[in-house]
Amino acid sequence: MMKKTILTAIAAVLMQTSCAQQYAEEYAHGAEQSHAAVVAPHIPDEATFAGERLRLDRYDLRERMDRELISFCYMHSSTLLIIKRANRYFPVVEPILRECGVPEDFKYLMAIESSLLVQTVSPAGAAGLWQFMESTGREYGLEVNSNVDERFNVEKSTRAACAYLKEAYAKYGDWWSVAASYNAGQGRITKELEHQGEESALDLWLNTETSRYMFRIMALKAIMEAPRDYGFIISPTQLYPPLEYDTVSVSTGIESLSAWAEEHGVSYYQLKDANRWLRGRGLTNKSGKRYEILIIRPESAHYDPEETVPHNPAWCR
Repeated sequence: MMKKTILTAIAAVLMQTSCAQQYAEEYAHGAEQSHAAVVAPHIPDEATFAGERLRLDRYDLRERMDRELISFCYMHSSTLLIIKRANRYFPVVEPILRECGVPEDFKYLMAIESSLLVQTVSPAGAAGLWQFMESTGREYGLEVNSNVDERFNVEKSTRAACAYLKEAYAKYGDWWSVAASYNAGQGRITKELEHQGEESALDLWLNTETSRYMFRIMALKAIMEAPRDYGFIISPTQLYPPLEYDTVSVSTGIESLSAWAEEHGVSYYQLKDANRWLRGRGLTNKSGKRYEILIIRPESAHYDPEETVPHNPAWCR
């Protein structure tokens, strides 16, 4: 602080004479470089979500967007890791969203829910990329118990999320309200739309978490569509490539997953990491249900970063 004060004072004196302009600029530059610059991120004039356009010229909409842009831009580690992980998970999730008729922008909802960590469990007990509660997961067809928890299955949980989102859209006809209901529940959003006389959750007076939720999605989308514009410089070698697996079908129980992993040429860690839905040290399967277990391929387990291809070229421009 003392160094900055002295440099700034010298610069002010030198600026009084035109012949010292060059020296003043050099001193001022030195003062600026004595600490990290804090730059407010650019606020776009409008945002789009799921094909719906939102002008940000209304004061509350603009400032809510600004808050979330600042938050993501200055949570550097979290935002960087989300972009890196997106290179692995977006190629898996996007085709499922398209197949199910859900806008691809909902991948950003998934990203803010879990930071794209499959193993995430919230303090309330929500789990997986899409952060399903146990009861909601079962309601939408996921097996959830101490032996198997399909909330951690990337493909199955994505299909369950699509079922929820389509059901909500049939009710609201508005994707922003659908997104809000994913956070607050359909009961709360329906009730508030009726009580407040609004057509979209964007215009509702809601609790802080839900009010911020829709703008967190749009802010992350804006950053991930043009990371460099928001100060995130990433090379292709720094992205996490998609992993390739072989699939083994089983319809019997597995007494020891560690022994089963060894038989299939992978470590216990690799088996559990690829199949986080396997919750125990074995697989109980008295019903004879068929499960698909992923086995990572050697070329994916030991990849060359130089060969990583960006899923979205804009991430590395």
